[in-house]
Amino acid sequence: MLSEKMEAALNKQLNNELYSAYLYLSMSAYSTSIGLKGFAQWFLVQYQEETVHAMKFYKYILDQGSQVKLMAIAQPMTEFKSPLDMFEKTLQHEKFITQCINDLVDFALAEKDQATEIFLQWFVTEQIEEEGNDHEIIGKLKLVGDQGPALLMLDRELATRVFKPPAATAKD
Repeated sequence: MLSEKMEAALNKQLNNELYSAYLYLSMSAYSTSIGLKGFAQWFLVQYQEETVHAMKFYKYILDQGSQVKLMAIAQPMTEFKSPLDMFEKTLQHEKFITQCINDLVDFALAEKDQATEIFLQWFVTEQIEEEGNDHEIIGKLKLVGDQGPALLMLDRELATRVFKPPAATAKD
């Protein structure tokens, strides 16, 4: 069973993950509205991944005999200056999530909650991948700029991203 403080902290992260999904769904919609359907696909897959992350927290909280307490989800941004702006905001958000996960790990260690610390290690590794993907796309966007054939080529590349649910573990 989780301590009350740990339960509250994990519920807060559940909310953060749901906000992440909401943010990427907004970015997908915006990308579609400006004719970049490949970007829209990339962000739609990101939305799907974030819902998986949220459900991992949801299930873990319940599996620990604690209560899930859903909170209001803040409205995400709906307008962006450019595709580069979207990915810079994506990286900024992922850095925030990384810090939240790291803070949760530190809290679990301070609480001597080894089960939660082990649970969170998957997210530590996941955040390395998340930030790496963003850095890679930002680098490409800086090379191609916001307009022209190169942007359309990048749009086609991003359109190939497909959602792959994480492999089930013994705990899932």
